[in-house]
Amino acid sequence: MGLVFEIENLKKYYGEETILNEINLRVEAGELLAITGESGCGKTTLLSILGLLQDPSEGRMKINGQKVLDLTAVERAKIRQTHIGFVFQRARLVGSLTALENVLLPAWLFRQETAAAYDRAKQLLLDLGLKKRRHYLPEQLSLGQMRRVALARALLFEPSILLADEPTNDLDPASASIVFEQLKNAQHAGTAVILVTHDMAYASQAERIFELSNGKLQQTESLADL
Repeated sequence: MGLVFEIENLKKYYGEETILNEINLRVEAGELLAITGESGCGKTTLLSILGLLQDPSEGRMKINGQKVLDLTAVERAKIRQTHIGFVFQRARLVGSLTALENVLLPAWLFRQETAAAYDRAKQLLLDLGLKKRRHYLPEQLSLGQMRRVALARALLFEPSILLADEPTNDLDPASASIVFEQLKNAQHAGTAVILVTHDMAYASQAERIFELSNGKLQQTESLADL
């Protein structure tokens, strides 16, 4: 289906500390890839770089064949709008907006508030079991419900890339299952899903599993290698 990410010799330093060291990665469209590793090992930093939210110290990166590290802030924002959905560890919802309005926020920001966007937002909330909660404010939602709203927001524009940072963390089993099912649905629709997780039950369902340790990203042959 084609390469989505091409990453070569990517490094990230904070002062004298090396967080990421010579990361090389190629990700295909429609692939679910899992990244595991101990807390604080750099997984979130890596996702932030992949999502063009921060720069690496060294390295090269292409998204859908386009070199992206030399782009302007405006050009990067366009790439994020067009290609990338991001699910953070915290939902990051706007407290004054309803669940439905939070899902529609990207459409408002990029002036794409169309009937199709509205219909898709409602359908996503339905698929995520939140039809009866779509007019609730974040303070009226559980942690799992807020995480699902954030996922719906990330999926609104059907991104070619979905970056999910511990999306099932701290959720009850039912909520976690709903979230992961939507990640799989996005994958089956052709989205490249990069999942950072400590949950081996979900990592085991990825096409490839990587462990980030001591700044190095190594593919594992099986769960027994973790």
